[in-house]
This record gives sequence, C-alpha cells and structure tokens, in this order.
Amino acid sequence: MWSYYPELLARPVPRYTSYPTAVEFTEAIGPAEYARALDEVESATPISLYIHIPFCEQICWYCGCNTGAANRKQRLSDYLAALGSELALVAKRLGGRGRIQRIAFGGGSPNAIAPIDFVRLLDRTMTVFDVSRPDISIEIDPRGFSPEWALVLAASNVTRVSLGVQTFAPHIQQAIGRVQPLADIERAVAGLRLRGVDAINFDLMFGLPGQSFDDLDATLDETIRLAPSRIALFGYAHLPEMLPRQRRIDASNLPDMRLRFEQAWRGYERLTEAGYIPVGFDHFARPGDPLADAAAQGRVNRNFQGFTEDDAPILLGFGASAISKFPGLIVQNEKRAGLYRDLVRENRLAAARGVELDEEDRECAVIIRDLLCRGRATLGPRWLKPARREMAPFVERALVTWDGDDLVLLDDARPYSRLIAERFDRRRGSISPVERAPALTA
Repeated sequence: MWSYYPELLARPVPRYTSYPTAVEFTEAIGPAEYARALDEVESATPISLYIHIPFCEQICWYCGCNTGAANRKQRLSDYLAALGSELALVAKRLGGRGRIQRIAFGGGSPNAIAPIDFVRLLDRTMTVFDVSRPDISIEIDPRGFSPEWALVLAASNVTRVSLGVQTFAPHIQQAIGRVQPLADIERAVAGLRLRGVDAINFDLMFGLPGQSFDDLDATLDETIRLAPSRIALFGYAHLPEMLPRQRRIDASNLPDMRLRFEQAWRGYERLTEAGYIPVGFDHFARPGDPLADAAAQGRVNRNFQGFTEDDAPILLGFGASAISKFPGLIVQNEKRAGLYRDLVRENRLAAARGVELDEEDRECAVIIRDLLCRGRATLGPRWLKPARREMAPFVERALVTWDGDDLVLLDDARPYSRLIAERFDRRRGSISPVERAPALTA
C-alpha cells in the first residue's frame, strides 16, 4: 500500500480543475474581458464546448453541483431557450473563427430534459457553430434513462456517456439520497451497447457514510464485471456549511482519514489488477481507450470535467455557472438560472466573474498540470533552486525525485500529488520563483 502520512493529508487542497482555482475568481472580470477573448480567437483554433443543464429529476444529498429540481416544465423551457440564444450570441461573436472538436453536456443531469429537447439543443449547437463530426459526450442519471434516450444518443452520434453510479450498496444509497438498483445500471449499459455506444464512464465514490471495505469491494466487483471504458473514483467531501443539502447526511459514521486512505488504495489496487490504466490521482481507463493512450504518450490534460485527452486550448462554457477557459483568461457565467436567462434575453454575454492570468500564473498552471497529469514537470531556472529546497521533505519520504531539471512523482505520491502541486500555487504555496534579471538596455 502507499505510505501513509496523516500530517500531509490533514489540510485540504484544491482539486485543480483549473489554475487559478474558482476561489480566485472576482467580479472585476466579466463580459468585457470575455468579449475581448472571443474576439482574439484565431481561425482554425481548436475549441471545445461545454453545455450545462442545471436540473435533476431527483436531488442527491451529497451533490456539490449547481443543480435544482426539474419539476417545472416552463422553467426548463425558458432555460433551454436561453441556452440556444447564448450559443447563437457567442457563435456570432466568433464569426466562424475556431474549430469545434468536442461538445460535452453536463449538469445536473442532461437527461432531466426530454430526449426531443436534447436533439433540438444539439442541432442548435451544430448549426450556429457549423460543427462537423465532433466528439460528443453526455452525463446521464441512470434513474431517468430509457430506451428512447439510448436511441436518441446513438442517432445523435454521441461518442461517450458518463453514468453516475457512486455505489451499488443499497444501504449507502439510502444514506446519500440516491437509490438506484443495480438493475438500473445494467439496463443503461446494455441499452447503450446494444445501440453501438461503447464508450461508457462510471463515476464511483469512496469515503461515503457507513461505507465498509466489503461495500467498496462489492461495488468494484460489479464495476469490473460491467467493464466501463473509464472509471473516476472520487473521495466524498462532506461540506454541509457550503452545501446545505448535505445536512441530510448522517455524518456520525463517515470513514476517518485512515480508512479513506485505505479505500482509495483498495480502489487503485483492484482496478489496476483488473487491467485499468491509472490516470492522474482518481481516473482509470481501459487499454485502448483514448485517455489511456494519452496517458501513455504524456498528453493528458485537466479541465472542469476532470482528467481528459482533450488538448483544445479554448473551452467555451454555456449555461448558468458554466466556465470558459482561454490561455490568459477564465470566466464563469452567472450562477443563478433566472438572472442568467435575463442577461441572455437582453443579448448580453452572461460572464459574471473570473480571473486573468499573467505570465507567472501561466508558468504555475503548466507546472501544476504536468505534475497532476503526467507525473513530472520540467522546471525552468527561476524555479529550480526554491523547488529543490521545498521538495526536500518529499524527497526524504520517497514521494518525489529529481531527473535533471524534472521533478518526478514516485509511485507513493499519487494520494499526495495535489499537495505537492499546491507548493507551486503562487497564492497558496511555499515556492516562489527567483525574480527575473532586469533586461539589458543599449
């Protein structure tokens, strides 16, 4: 098992789905900066799209997503109309520049809307952006999945479907407010494969209330039997002060730090023994999957959907709370669905907050990405001396080593990789690059 250092695990650190993280977003950045970034996009630049559906048929108690109940038809209709308008507004601003290579639908639960509404939304997207044969992915709640949805996804050329599984243990499902029998997952997987959708992801969780090793093993047994293409194994974060819906969860029997650590190791051990390739600190992919290939070739990236083979330098987010990312800018749309709709109705960009990246931010972002995604980072002269000093305790614990100017994460570093990466976070970390020498003047 990995070496256990509780003193290193005691302090929470960001997941670094972006750098800088959302905590650094401010309202000083908004529609003007977003518009300028769109105007600067060059022709043929690869672009990925993310479309957010902030609705679910049932709200799970553990969930930290920006989502609400899909119990009012008019609210859904108004939101989808606003999405269509925002897509057209941004596409017009781009004026045909950029090349759309991926479209991802997330939430919430995109299948909280009707299948015909999904078809219309996808058609709208493909039309206003003049998209040709993109990779299309969608997140699905198995509890609301139907044969009609399977047919629609296949007919729409959806290439990847992610299923929120979390756990197969009935008593834990009850404890987190997500009851979905194993048969629901089996039907969803079989229905997708029957119609040629073979790229299927499972999201699993450890550290859940009352979750024992036997519970986790049983979930892993069923997961390995069903053989999804990718698996994300997340640790549950209990934050009822930030997420009021989590107050419904009984926190008295949450696994302690040691048990969480051992559960993470057990998941890693079982999945790698089953042939899955580990990617980053919590993803796994079957050999031959594009993510496994990217890991072998050192091409893994990280964005708001997790570890990915997507190499597009620009991600455009649509919908309430969706985030767009450019090389020098990150912007987030208005979080409140009602206000988001009002902004778009007025033909205004919905960006409400964000952060601009200076040169040092970009350097930090590359180091953090390379450590988390590739397990090593090449440090420039400005970083080497302070990094060697600050990394000494990790070298002594055999978590990292040096290969010339490369900082390399060792096998035991996987559960500590975010902590190590955080040292290079200029806002939180302890490593500051040496000041640049002043430029020589004639």
